[in-house]
Amino acid sequence: MRRVRLFPLAVFAFVLPALSAAQSTQSAQPKRPMTFEDMMQMKRLGETAVSPDGKWLAYSVTTVNLAQNTKTPELWLQTIAGGEPMKLAVGQPGDGDPQFAPDSKRILFLSGHEGGQQVWVADFDAATGATSNAKKLTAIATGADNAKWSPDGKSIVFTSAVYPDCPAISIADFATGNACNANRDKALAGSKVKAQIWTHLLYRHWDHYTGDKRSHLFLVSVETGAMRDLTPNDPRNVPPDYPSVEQGCGCDFSPDSKELAFTENFDPVPAISTHADIFTLDLTDPAAKPVKVSTSAGGNFNPAYSPDGKYLAWRSQARAGYESDKFRLVLYDRAAKTIKEMMPGFDQWVDEFAWDPRSFAIFAAGGYQGGTQLVTVDIPWGSYVTMGATEGEFSDLRPTAGGLMLIATAVHVTAPPEVVLFDLRSVHMNTSRTATFGSLGHPINPERQYTSAIVFNEYAVTHLNDALLAQLDLPKMEDFWFTAADGTKLQGFLIRPPGFDATKKYPVKFLVHGGPQGAWGDDWSYRWNAELFAANGYVVVMINPRGSTGYGQAIVEAVSGDWGGKPFTDLMTGLDYAEQHYSFIDKTRECALGASYGGYMANWVLGHTDRFKCIVSHDGMFNAESAFGTTEEDWFNIWEFKTPESKGGHPWDYYGKPDSENPFRKWSPSLSAKNFKTPTLVIHGQLDYRLDLSEGLQLFDTLQMLGVPSKMLYFPDEGHWVLKPQNSQLWYKTVNDWVDEWTKSSH
Repeated sequence: MRRVRLFPLAVFAFVLPALSAAQSTQSAQPKRPMTFEDMMQMKRLGETAVSPDGKWLAYSVTTVNLAQNTKTPELWLQTIAGGEPMKLAVGQPGDGDPQFAPDSKRILFLSGHEGGQQVWVADFDAATGATSNAKKLTAIATGADNAKWSPDGKSIVFTSAVYPDCPAISIADFATGNACNANRDKALAGSKVKAQIWTHLLYRHWDHYTGDKRSHLFLVSVETGAMRDLTPNDPRNVPPDYPSVEQGCGCDFSPDSKELAFTENFDPVPAISTHADIFTLDLTDPAAKPVKVSTSAGGNFNPAYSPDGKYLAWRSQARAGYESDKFRLVLYDRAAKTIKEMMPGFDQWVDEFAWDPRSFAIFAAGGYQGGTQLVTVDIPWGSYVTMGATEGEFSDLRPTAGGLMLIATAVHVTAPPEVVLFDLRSVHMNTSRTATFGSLGHPINPERQYTSAIVFNEYAVTHLNDALLAQLDLPKMEDFWFTAADGTKLQGFLIRPPGFDATKKYPVKFLVHGGPQGAWGDDWSYRWNAELFAANGYVVVMINPRGSTGYGQAIVEAVSGDWGGKPFTDLMTGLDYAEQHYSFIDKTRECALGASYGGYMANWVLGHTDRFKCIVSHDGMFNAESAFGTTEEDWFNIWEFKTPESKGGHPWDYYGKPDSENPFRKWSPSLSAKNFKTPTLVIHGQLDYRLDLSEGLQLFDTLQMLGVPSKMLYFPDEGHWVLKPQNSQLWYKTVNDWVDEWTKSSH
């Protein structure tokens, strides 16, 4: 223990998640397979917040009403030490995004119960958890989102999408800018003409048309309610969005509340850009302009100041145009104005990070071999230590005051998300685990080169679904490793059906993940739930082929320019391995299912093997050339379909070349249509702007023209994902019925 005191937070690892009372107690009642209705009954953990004193947890819980086809979030409070949950007294159904004030005496949340969503603030009693005196802080016509306290508790920063040609909403003249935005919204809603005119790309995104608004950052005074636009319009024709695409707030206050760091993309054509920079803004000078501090050509995200104010850290990518470039952790010295990569030898992504409250270290986490790898970066010593994969995936890391505890959200394939606590005071040596050490360019203290790792106790804080989970037979996920055709070691996973009988043979649902830079792992999903797929008597097999994250950047990059090459053979080799090593698999009754890139691969499988009894293709690319012109994020296809010889990945870059030298044709499933024989279910949503509905229509048309048994499930009100409860119910029923028809019948 003395060595731990000498080097606080420098070395640690996870133990297996502690079981709740309901999970650890053997029930007298036999467990049963999970149903779709069971999954819809589960409480869904949303945003979480920890009080600065480390005593209270605030969190959002969404309840699904399948009959009414609704999802309703509500805010809850409980003590982290184990108190009973209580609803936020001043809250209303639909409220979200709670955050404690720095003094723990107030709490903010977002609510739309009086119209558009606004920032609300209420008094909070840290002794009892009572909330009172709720007041609406903002009244901006365009609504408020992504709110965050300043460290001095005097201000709150938030985002709102405004019209660039309206006057800026400022402290001096709030009414004019606010009225302009309100009138524009009213006129748009009341107009009988719904046509749009576009002059630039990224006119639609994911599931909506972007329109004329742009997201801006605003600062509001907690005392007076006065606000000002921190990112007003620049004179260009295409004003930038703050923040960069899909980054939420993407901002942080300096500890003295005098400066704000944020992410913004000023590239002229956002549809072909993954670039984003970190800017800082002097909040003490209303005339100050943002100052760019990042220097990399790629994306820069999630700035966070050290508690002592000396540093600003963020996640950085080196290359422009590549959304799956390695996410590195960099540190900006505010006094010296220098940037240093913190773990140059670290070959995994940094998905998120959090500062130790004493500024001694940074906790970082990222996907690793189906679980989560945690890293601590020791700032004074300039070294870091990594741990092997944990069971489950962990996110939302929140070190508490004093650095004695680490609170996180944990999820497993057998259980949806819950909040857990890691007690750093309970550290002890575990010789069964090995830590890996690296240097940041400074000598590593030789006393710290342990051959074992330090572990600490993990405790469940929330218990949202214990009672229901205790009734369900949710088999553990097993992993296996196999050797690809070129000698590369790859990982796969398998889930046996509930009530497994080793003497029986079971059909297989073979799942292919999306991305393609994604991964299967010990994770829970409401859209593609592996346990629910297994529940009606199937073995579920999942392979992480080339392109999967969590196995080093070389594996991630091996899919680009080779979509139907090694990834396809990896998948088939992995399934071969499972068939050979799990005698209960009936290889004559297998169905391949995939969505997004998994849908592309399902289409590729359709034209390149007849080993499957059926296929399910959800939102998959069918014709690579047509998909290029209908997707909204052009940077993706430009990168993925370029070759070492080409300067860009556009279809016209390859005109006149043979198909073997044109990746848009070489890897297009449509050109293998003459081989299509396998019965295929096609699923697509009207609002999917990542892979346009036309891709699904082309596939279904081709299957029908060829006489291949096929069916199409079309959702006019869904995008890339099926989110509405009753639509999800239809999705699971249609998919499972299709697989049953072809694997459990005489076909």
